[in-house]
Amino acid sequence: MRSPRVRIAAVCAELPPRAVTSLEIERRLGAVYARLGLVEGRLELMSGIRERRFWPPGTPPSEVAARAGAAALARGEALGIARARVGCVIHASVCRDFIEPATANLVHHALGLEPTALVFDLSNACLGVLDAMVVIADQIEAGRIDAGLAVAGECGEALVESTIAALERDPSLTRQSIKDSVASLTIGSSAAAVLLAAADVAPAAPIALAGGSARCATSHHALCRGTTDTGLAGEASVLMATKSEALLEAGCALAGETWRDFLPELGWTVDMVDRVFCHQVGSAHRKRLLETIGVDPARDSPTYETLGNTGAAALPVALARGLDAGRFVPGQRAALLGIGSGINCLMLGLEWPTR
Repeated sequence: MRSPRVRIAAVCAELPPRAVTSLEIERRLGAVYARLGLVEGRLELMSGIRERRFWPPGTPPSEVAARAGAAALARGEALGIARARVGCVIHASVCRDFIEPATANLVHHALGLEPTALVFDLSNACLGVLDAMVVIADQIEAGRIDAGLAVAGECGEALVESTIAALERDPSLTRQSIKDSVASLTIGSSAAAVLLAAADVAPAAPIALAGGSARCATSHHALCRGTTDTGLAGEASVLMATKSEALLEAGCALAGETWRDFLPELGWTVDMVDRVFCHQVGSAHRKRLLETIGVDPARDSPTYETLGNTGAAALPVALARGLDAGRFVPGQRAALLGIGSGINCLMLGLEWPTR
């Protein structure tokens, strides 16, 4: 996977205003905890997630994805990328406004982009935005478009609420069976946008998409299952069952295999990777992943402690916050370490040359 003509022009994040702590969620499950003999603090201890954020009730994924997209387009215009050059809009989050039409249509309309643009949704669990970046990069490399926008709007409150309700009404629940629901209680909300452009269209865009590698291990497709495709806060029909420990083991093993492909593909060594930005799952996943690929945790920029797992928006949000905080600067290389249930792994390399 090589993209010599592609530049990253902007990476932007939108965060919800309301924070909900893990302790608040556990106190709502007080009767369940008492019946199972569980102690408050267990959720944060297991996940490392202190809090997560939620949008105001009724906020659709398209609305927050469009906000992030507008911020990315504004940064692109500052680099000389006219909005008329954006020839593709992909909405790539787990959450969608509805099954049909594609949520990308609402984002495209809200942003007032050209009617000649390709507009569609792309769904691949938490890996969606990175997959969308590859699709856009390929379109740019083929000369079909000058620039493209990948967006994600994740609204996780519906899943948390429906999980709490399901646990409260399940008389057969045990200390073992509740484990399948723990991951659902770590979910948060956020939105992100990535604007990519051809180098000759955006010569001032500093970050190059060096390339990447992908692998899958689809025999593990049953380790994480969601029951419906939705995203609007307040809907109570969303449930997810996750074999968290098995998913961690299989996911990090796949990441190790992908990493071994990724470094030689780009001609890099571990020491040449200055920063990594990972999909944000929790503390156990982060520790195992970085140990597996042999990267010092000091090179990472975690966000899960205060944002939780925000699906496909999690990694680009971590990248956006890292860029804004000066964690990735000129003269450095960065690796985007994406993974999604299924299981699929995609790693992309970014280079920021010193001018």
